[in-house]
Amino acid sequence: MKAVIPAAGLGTRFLPYTKAQPKEMLPVLDKPAIQYVVEEAVESGCREILIVTGRGKRAIEDHFDRNVELEDYLRRQDKLKELEQMLRVGNLANIMYVRQKEPLGLGHAVSCAEQYVGKEPFAVLLGDDICIDGDPCTKQLINVFEKRNATVLAVQEVPRNKISSYGIVTGSKIGENLYRVEDIIEKPSPDKVKSNLATIGRYVFTTGIFEKLKTAKPGIGGEIQLTDAVRGLLKGEEVLAVHFKGRRYDIGDKLSWLIANIELAAERPELKEALAAVLKDRTHRR
Repeated sequence: MKAVIPAAGLGTRFLPYTKAQPKEMLPVLDKPAIQYVVEEAVESGCREILIVTGRGKRAIEDHFDRNVELEDYLRRQDKLKELEQMLRVGNLANIMYVRQKEPLGLGHAVSCAEQYVGKEPFAVLLGDDICIDGDPCTKQLINVFEKRNATVLAVQEVPRNKISSYGIVTGSKIGENLYRVEDIIEKPSPDKVKSNLATIGRYVFTTGIFEKLKTAKPGIGGEIQLTDAVRGLLKGEEVLAVHFKGRRYDIGDKLSWLIANIELAAERPELKEALAAVLKDRTHRR
């Protein structure tokens, strides 16, 4: 299955950093956020990847390209571990790029992938969302798709005060962590919905999504909302949702980005003890 990674957003929540740098290149420990996303796609069996970029996103392409001069330097300095890491990044997958010429929303960004995808189902992974679990989130969706041949969304429960920031799914439970979607609403007021199941930036779509995107009208902010297109799919085909039980970090959010760095660092053997000591010391000082 091919994967599409939308990475064309302006990153306004992380200004001024994102004035000249893509939000998807925000460092999480020693890797940019989007590398975690690409690695998840690869671990899920997607070796053909299209990244949808925009102006000012050239750093993404450079990151996944070869850097012969740096590789040669590392080789001459006998920095073989670092060289191996560099080569691995350049060989993760067959990555192609297309540019979204205007910031017209996530739905429009996905529609830019139509020619690349063709008539095959495809996965979508948002370029600034990191999902951590023993079984990759995208792989969980693909497993359900292979059994049901239907569009599949990843969802998680969110607090009521966060509902207006997400696409919210309502549906009936049909299996362990599996729901049949009955409705989906983009960024509703908390008093308008009973559900708190929010979409989290991982999808597997049938190609029917493209026809719905073509007829979708601009929604909130004048953008083409992917949620509205998914809602259109409900009229003609089954849509399912997998309740993802792992961790998800929204790297476009400052607090979530900080938490990602701390929690992932705490899992690194070379950082775990030193980090715990620093945090303990800071807590004691307060």
